[in-house]
Amino acid sequence: MPDTVCPWLYLASQSPRRRQLLDQLGVAHRLLLPDADEDAEALEQERPGECPEDYVQRVTRAKWEAATARLARHRDRDAAAWPAAPVLCADTTVALGDRILGKPADAADAARILSSLSGQDHRVLTAVVVEGQLRLSVSQVRWRTLSVDEIARYVASGEPMGKAGAYAIQGRSGAWTAHLSGSYSGIMGLPLFETAELLKPLGWQF
Repeated sequence: MPDTVCPWLYLASQSPRRRQLLDQLGVAHRLLLPDADEDAEALEQERPGECPEDYVQRVTRAKWEAATARLARHRDRDAAAWPAAPVLCADTTVALGDRILGKPADAADAARILSSLSGQDHRVLTAVVVEGQLRLSVSQVRWRTLSVDEIARYVASGEPMGKAGAYAIQGRSGAWTAHLSGSYSGIMGLPLFETAELLKPLGWQF
């Protein structure tokens, strides 16, 4: 890696899955999380008539812009503690047709989302932004039909909460996935191919 390139980056995400996937690539990283006075959830609000592809790209860009502004504030206060480095941001959404399925509000909402995905094909879209450059990964997933009891047990496990589409492909719902076309890592939350392509121009080698 060239001497002019920082050998690590800031990850603007609380997702342990994204940290795991960056570790898989061998990319060192430091968390750059929202300040207490930031309303990160407001950035995820849908706009009327917005298609899933436009939504996930807009939200990811907005989160990246918020993260870079946050880093600038930190550096203004203490540049030594917050060295300059690239900022990576990603966001994932699940879409059933043109309907965006976000994070469930509660257990009942999680059950409703999972019921809508039962026996259906759906898309998982993850956008990644590094230094203002964006890549989009779109995957197709087909589930077998789920019983009411299966959905109830999964919701009771707590795994659906905080996840787009109310599920984690790397968790118990993997047993329901009859077919997958696209990026497994993208469905987890950080498509490794697209991420590597964004990092190569900055000096990373894979």
